[in-house]
Amino acid sequence: MLQSLRIRNLALLEEVSLEFEAGFTAVTGETGAGKSILLGALSLLAGERAEKTIIRQGAPAAEVEASLYFPAAKEIDAVLATLDLPACEDGVLILKRSVAREKAPRISVNGSLATLAALQRLGEHWIDFHGPSEPRRLLKESCQLDLLDLFGRAGSALADYQVAYRAWRALVAEQARIANETKLAPDQIEFLKTQLARLDALTLTDEAVDALERDFQRMNRAQELIELASALAAGLTGEEGVQNRIGELLRQARQLEAIDAASKPLADRLASAAIELNDLGAEFSGLSQQLQFDPEQAEELSERMNAWLEVKRRHGGDVTAVAAAREEMRRRLEVQGDLEGTLLRLEKQIATAARRAKQEAQALRAVREKAAKELSKAAAKSIALLGFKKADFQVRLVALPELTATGDCGAEFLFSPNVGEAPLPLSRIASSGELARVMLALKTVLADLDGVPLLVFDEVDANVGGEIGRVVGAQMAGIAKNHQVLCVTHLPQVAAQATCHLVVTKDQSKDRAVVTIEPIQTSRKARVSELARMLGDRTAKSALTHAEELLGK
Repeated sequence: MLQSLRIRNLALLEEVSLEFEAGFTAVTGETGAGKSILLGALSLLAGERAEKTIIRQGAPAAEVEASLYFPAAKEIDAVLATLDLPACEDGVLILKRSVAREKAPRISVNGSLATLAALQRLGEHWIDFHGPSEPRRLLKESCQLDLLDLFGRAGSALADYQVAYRAWRALVAEQARIANETKLAPDQIEFLKTQLARLDALTLTDEAVDALERDFQRMNRAQELIELASALAAGLTGEEGVQNRIGELLRQARQLEAIDAASKPLADRLASAAIELNDLGAEFSGLSQQLQFDPEQAEELSERMNAWLEVKRRHGGDVTAVAAAREEMRRRLEVQGDLEGTLLRLEKQIATAARRAKQEAQALRAVREKAAKELSKAAAKSIALLGFKKADFQVRLVALPELTATGDCGAEFLFSPNVGEAPLPLSRIASSGELARVMLALKTVLADLDGVPLLVFDEVDANVGGEIGRVVGAQMAGIAKNHQVLCVTHLPQVAAQATCHLVVTKDQSKDRAVVTIEPIQTSRKARVSELARMLGDRTAKSALTHAEELLGK
C-alpha cells in the first residue's frame, strides 16, 4: 500500500507531501490542471524513463519519494534479494528518484543506490496502471487470452505445457540442423580427424596450459636465468662469496662465547644463518643445472607450444573455447558415422515429445474451457450493471492449426450490446465507450486475482456518464475492498464514492503557473464544492444540492 508521496519540482508542481489511506482515492480537477503530474510521479517511481524537460523551470532537479507498506513483505523482500538491495524494515519499502538538470540521475531503494531496471522490476510488484488506452488492448487476441488465463488460474497448466512445447521444438530444431548438414566428403572427414587428433594430443586443462606456457617462457630465457642463478650461487658459496666471510665471523662469535657465555645464543643464530646460506647457494647452483634444456627437450617443448598457439588462434582464445571446438568436431564425426541412424532416433524422440506437448495442450485447453464459461457469466453480469441490460458477452476458444507457445487454442471475446443481435468480436462492434465499459467490467471481475496492491485508473470512466457513473464508482469502491485504488476521474458520481479525495488545481493569477494538490476528504464543505464544480457550477444551488445528495450522510 502507498503510504506517502513527496514530489518536488516536477513540471509545474513546486512541492507537495501527501499521505494516503487504504481503499479508494479519487483525484479530480479541471482539465489541464495537472492531474497527470501525480500519475507521472508514480510512473517515475515505477521505473518509467524520464527526460530533463520534466524538471520545473529554474529548479536544479525533480525529486520523487514514496513509502510503501507490505503487511507480508516476504515476496517483495525476495525480489529485493535478487536485486542485491536491502530488505524492507517492518514491511516498509522506501523509493527515491531524482532527475537532475546538470548531474546524473539518482535512484535509491531502502537507502541503497539502485538502477532503473531494478525500479522497473519492483514496480511490477506494487503498482498497475490502467489508462485511457487500456480498453484498446482488449482488441488484441493475446490480451484476451491473458485475461482468460488469469481468471482461470491457468498459470500452472500453461507452465507445464510450455516446458513440453519447448522440449519438442528443441528436438525439431536439432533435426533440421542435422538434416541440413550435407554429408562430408572423405577429405573433409580426414581433415576433421587430423584436427581432432592434434587437439587430443594436447592436455586441455587450465593447469596443463599454464605449466606449458611457464616452461616455454623459462626455456626462451634459459641463458639469462642460468646466469642469474649461477651468480647467486657464486655470491653465496663461491671463493669470494658470503659463505667464506661468514665463516670468519662465526669463528669470532665462538671466541666471544668462550669469554662471555651469555653471547652463546647469538653465536648459534649466526651458525644457523651460515647453514641456511650454504643451502641457498646449493639450491641456486642446482637451479642453474635444471635450466639447461637439452636440444631434444627444447624442441619437444617448442612443438607443443606452437601446437597450442595454433589451435588457440584457430578455435578461440582460451582453453574452454578450444575444448568446445574439440567436442563439436567429435560430434560432427559421430553424426557422419551414423547420419541416418541419428535422424531416425531424433524422429522417434520428436514423436514422443509431440505427443507429450499435445497432451499438455489438451489439459490446458480443458482449464480454459471451464474458465471461458465462468468468465462469460461473471463478465456479462458485471457489464449489465454498467448499463447494458440486455447485452451478451461470451468467451469463445479458437482452435489453432498447430501448437504455439501459448497452446493449441486462442481466445476471442464476443459482445452484443443490444438484445436480438448476435455477439460479434469486440473489434467489429464495440465503440470506444462500450469498450471502456467492457474493460472496466472485466477489471472488476479480475480484481481479486490481481496481486498488485495499488491499482491506478486514469480516466477509465471516459465516455461514461449519468446513472452509469454511479455504478462505475460503486465498482471502484468494490475493487478497493482488496486493493488500494487511485482513480483520476471527471465524474462526480465516481468521486463521491471515494474514501479519500485529492483535488488538483492550477493557479495562473501571478507571473507563473503553479499546480497544487490538496486532500479534501476531511472537509465536507470543500468536497461538496468540488463535486458541484464537477456538476457544472460550484456556486449553483442545484449543483450544491446534488453534490450533497451524492455524498450522502
